[in-house]
Amino acid sequence: MAKKRKAECLDGTEGRAALPFADEAHTTVTTVPTKRHDGPSRSRKLSRSSSSSAASSRASSASRSSVKPPAKPTIPWPSAFKDLSQTHRALNLVYTFCCTRKHFATTFENIKSSVEAQTGGKRLTVEDVAKVKVLIPRAVRFEAVDAGVVDVMSVPDSRGLKLGKTWDGWETEESGKDMEDDVEIAGNSMDKSEVLLFEFVDGDLRREKNIGTATRRPMEDNLKMPVYNQKHMLTLLEKRNKKFSDAIDTFLSRCQDEGVDPVAKLEAEKDVYLPVSGSPGINTPAAAKLPMQIPKDRKSISEIIAEIREQEWYTGQIVPNGHRVFDAQLAIYGELNFQLSQNVVNALYNTKGITQIYSHQAEAINNLHDGHDVIVSTSTSSGKSLIYQVPMLCELEKDSQSRGMYIFPTKALAQDQRRNMEELMQYMEGLEYTMVETFDGDTPMERRNAIRDEARIIFTNPDMLHITILPQESSWRTFLKNLKLVVVDELHVYNGLFGSHVAYIMRRLRRICASLGNHSVRFVSCSATVANPEQHMKTIFGVNKVKLTDFDGSPAGRKEFICWNTPFKDPGDPSSGRGNCLLESARLFCQLILRGVRVIAFCRIRKQCEFLLSAVRDEFRALDRSSVAKFVMGYRGGYSPQDRRQIEREMFEGKLLGIVATSALELGVDIGSLDAVISHGFPFSISNLRQQSGRAGRRNKDSLSILVGDSYATDQHYMRNPDELFTKPNCELQVDLQNELVLEGHLQCAAFEMPIHPEEDEQYFGPQLAQLASTRLVRDNMGFYHCHERFRPQPARCVQIRDVEQEHYAVIDTTNNRNAVIEEVEDRRVFFTLYEGAIFLHQGHTYLVKELNTTLRFARVVRVQVDWTTRQRDFTDIDPIETEAIRKISDKSNSRAFFGAIKIHTVVYGYFKVDKKGRILDAVALDNPPIDIFSKGLWLDVPKQALEILASHNLNAAAAIHAAEHAVMSLLPTFVISSPGDIRTECKVAVKELKKPSAQSQNNQEDRLPPPPRRQRPARLTFYDAKGGVSGSGIASKAFEFIDSLLRRAVARIESCTCITPRGCVECVCDERCPELNVVMSKAGAGVVLKSLLGMEIDVDALPWGEGEMGAQDVSYADGPEGRELPAGLATVVEAVEVRGKAGGVKVYE
Repeated sequence: MAKKRKAECLDGTEGRAALPFADEAHTTVTTVPTKRHDGPSRSRKLSRSSSSSAASSRASSASRSSVKPPAKPTIPWPSAFKDLSQTHRALNLVYTFCCTRKHFATTFENIKSSVEAQTGGKRLTVEDVAKVKVLIPRAVRFEAVDAGVVDVMSVPDSRGLKLGKTWDGWETEESGKDMEDDVEIAGNSMDKSEVLLFEFVDGDLRREKNIGTATRRPMEDNLKMPVYNQKHMLTLLEKRNKKFSDAIDTFLSRCQDEGVDPVAKLEAEKDVYLPVSGSPGINTPAAAKLPMQIPKDRKSISEIIAEIREQEWYTGQIVPNGHRVFDAQLAIYGELNFQLSQNVVNALYNTKGITQIYSHQAEAINNLHDGHDVIVSTSTSSGKSLIYQVPMLCELEKDSQSRGMYIFPTKALAQDQRRNMEELMQYMEGLEYTMVETFDGDTPMERRNAIRDEARIIFTNPDMLHITILPQESSWRTFLKNLKLVVVDELHVYNGLFGSHVAYIMRRLRRICASLGNHSVRFVSCSATVANPEQHMKTIFGVNKVKLTDFDGSPAGRKEFICWNTPFKDPGDPSSGRGNCLLESARLFCQLILRGVRVIAFCRIRKQCEFLLSAVRDEFRALDRSSVAKFVMGYRGGYSPQDRRQIEREMFEGKLLGIVATSALELGVDIGSLDAVISHGFPFSISNLRQQSGRAGRRNKDSLSILVGDSYATDQHYMRNPDELFTKPNCELQVDLQNELVLEGHLQCAAFEMPIHPEEDEQYFGPQLAQLASTRLVRDNMGFYHCHERFRPQPARCVQIRDVEQEHYAVIDTTNNRNAVIEEVEDRRVFFTLYEGAIFLHQGHTYLVKELNTTLRFARVVRVQVDWTTRQRDFTDIDPIETEAIRKISDKSNSRAFFGAIKIHTVVYGYFKVDKKGRILDAVALDNPPIDIFSKGLWLDVPKQALEILASHNLNAAAAIHAAEHAVMSLLPTFVISSPGDIRTECKVAVKELKKPSAQSQNNQEDRLPPPPRRQRPARLTFYDAKGGVSGSGIASKAFEFIDSLLRRAVARIESCTCITPRGCVECVCDERCPELNVVMSKAGAGVVLKSLLGMEIDVDALPWGEGEMGAQDVSYADGPEGRELPAGLATVVEAVEVRGKAGGVKVYE
């Protein structure tokens, strides 16, 4: 991880009064609860060296992760242990059999009689099960749960739940309560009695028929009685029995070494594992009372990591070489080459406590003062905002008519910086009442004219500049004529296609200012650490003389970075598969908070954010610390502007202990002091990870950043190779100014704002201006060019600069007749999240969707308390529908590349009800209309020869095509200026491609091959523009021109990669942004497909074999070189058929 250096620029006080902190006198020892089923507490080492090194971390991790053979006792097993082994065998057999029964909950009462029958009538007690758990604490779950939750798990009706109450019975029945009260009321509306739930948690049975397969209508027989793999059942039974025997041996050996009676020790330790009721009024066993206070002054990060390593549930999750320590850095100060006024000095001191400025701040401010444009590329929280605040204050002091425009990529950033500037203004004599305002889409229409005329500084975004300010330049002339400083923060965001749009918007702004006689406007930008900041700024603004400041003089606290891999379900047994990454992140999150660490957790997508927030609440509840959960909030897109502002305010004021967010908070919003960052899964790119990591330690204290590895290929690549997280270079930002589709749109806008004269305006729009103006614009008698009629009356509305949804659905909470809008959901998400019967998550709470009104665009939801969620069942077909151009790929090949119109066809046809372990409880059909989107793209039909070669070695064709698509996409930025996400493809879904043949088909000698699936896809590599609407963005068109070189580079990339994993890695065929998580992949198959398209020789004898059968559940957790080559499976891929040509003719390129 690149070294992050942080500044202490603000001296905000923390509002701790309402938080559950302990008094200072009681914070010398931090006692943190762990789950009751995690094992007995162990005495901790209270003193550790605060300077733990990376080497010692690796040694400790390696020692814990090594698997040692069980110790053998020298004495025979006592009869109590022989009886306990028999009890365990019976529990194992009965539980495994019960898992084959749909909707059967393995409660103590349900399995008791069957276990007793297996043990010859010996009575089974709760104490017996607790003793089993003493020996294998992480392999067994035995706890008291709400009977209503178990009823949900065991409901027999596939159409709905029959608990003696209707859905309405789950609604809260009282009004006038806040959200926390509603949870308790919702619980009271159900049966509050509790039952004891018993489960093995070291693995799940695999089914012969995968009921999770996305078919149009599920077979009822499959849902009621799935057929399980008997061989796997026997293997799992034997593995559990051996593990328990080894545990007895280890326990007895330890007792021998300690000189204690093993039977007495077992009796004593069982009390820790006796289930504890979560309901008041039910007696709890005598156990140590959990502490109810959080330390106000936390220990050092190194001490906290040492404590976590000592927990019973720690099994070597910190990967070898995955613990890095970055030493603290002292501040380096600089001097200005001019004198600040006393007003400015006072403002800086009174608001931020600043008496000296850092070297990078001084360098950048001096360059601005000398009239240069400036780019600052330093670490997060290094005090970059001061660099543009001070010059603007100086300009307003000199001339009260001066104007400033601060442009931010998000509204949250704009709001944050406006607050900072207003605070400074209050200490500037004569400027106290100067209007400083936000001007964005949330600004009321009635306020906009007053802001335009009276505000001296506006905080806006590129969208408002493009759609409102520049098209209305005649109304904004006073503002633009007096514009002195344009600030564009987070410049690294403006990359790829979005960057191309912003670059032309900035040229339009400079053009208008110059026409008003304003040639002195200065541009200043701040960026995260990237490879080419100076060149990037020149490209975005069209300026040639830029001063770069990239030496960071701000101080930085000690920082520790940890790669934390989700452990196997059965520690030391990779065949058990990795556990739940969500629960691992939730446990870390809660343990850190309970030690006084303020935490932010980043998730890749919104749904993960809500699931993690819900898991955090469950974890606090399991630790008897539910009261702490109210100090944890979610932050993501979709929340109302009012809710987002409130959350930002509470974060900044220190009223929250933890935040679960999407990438919306990666950018530099000041949210107060954070001690730790948890990245839940690898966040698409190393740049994103570094940006997230920089959010911790913003107050110059020691800090912690943790990357929690999920089970997928990209995550596991970095868990095996953590060095790459620290050594890979920063990405280069690219902006394409040769994209004629983008340029034409902005030429129409510029011509509408002010007629274009090619000779004068070439400096802004490049040498291609004259040709484009003559063919796309309207020329008048004076030689000026005007906007074409097809773009009028509002050309800016015809040019979308980023993929932003304009239409939203309101989500209305009707619990207790509240009727409050809690969220807004974009059009494209509605059918995936708000179908009737769906469980909708908001701030980690569950809501049942009661009604979806597509006419009035709203959904009614009601707060419920359930232990399951819903997962939509959908498919997306990406198909070319019209060929516009054809290009021969290679002289040695007959294959051709095609370009034309693409149709993205999505259908949500039902949903599953899924419990917390991912088991399907029910399948419900829906009748939704399809969602069709059109774009432009290119495609390559896989030759028949390639399909035959793959079939000859039983290689999965879908995996080969998927891997080949990723290999080509990963190289697009080297040929076409683009950013990740600008081009997309059809990623293959494991649950469809890897479905096992049915038992009936396997046993039918006359029909050895299973029937083909209902949805077969053509053998085709398809790439389409993700942005730009029906006309596309132009990126796929450019890729079409370089298709031969692209394919050759892709082959070279695959052949040069040294990874030995059959499904490849991120260096060859895996894509960090794959929505299907790179499960259906074949590196060897990709080579076959690409070489066949190029007409290259294929060494068939060197190809691996796809042997045996494999289902989707077999590969979900397979990681590393132990993964298997995917076999051919079902015939989901068929030979492609040529697409019809465009009516007006098809261009052919040789």
